Amino acid sequence: MILRLAVVGAVCVVALVVALVARRRPPDAPTQATSFSAPAQLDRSDFPRPSAPWLVAVFSSASCDTCASVVEVASILASDEVEVTDVEVGAAPELHARYRIEAVPLCVIADRDGVVGASFIGPVGATHLWGAMAEMRSPGSVPPGCSAEPGPHADSR
Repeated sequence: MILRLAVVGAVCVVALVVALVARRRPPDAPTQATSFSAPAQLDRSDFPRPSAPWLVAVFSSASCDTCASVVEVASILASDEVEVTDVEVGAAPELHARYRIEAVPLCVIADRDGVVGASFIGPVGATHLWGAMAEMRSPGSVPPGCSAEPGPHADSR
């Protein structure tokens, strides 16, 4: 009987020590989910040439090295039908705030009504922009198996 009491007492002491150690352990650091999103709609009057059928807007920052290359790639699309504009945060902070831009570079392609049909967060190549523009102009024009999306941060609506 004394042996049983000693074993039960030892188990209780061990359980108490484990509980005290567990309480002193710092909590796990919270995870930082990063899910940036592009606006679904733009007010075309906020941008140059609102009457152009298409708008390619690159939200950028002067301190962002990648932004300059995205602006350069996007500028290839400029034509009578396509307005390409660099919306640099230092020059247009109100637009970044209005559209809740949290990450740059962010490139969006919008139609005449301002509906964003494709967006790319981060670096994007000319092929992906051309593909997204082609798909928006003529749905189904991008061959099956080919994607206008460069990766998980792209959003083709």
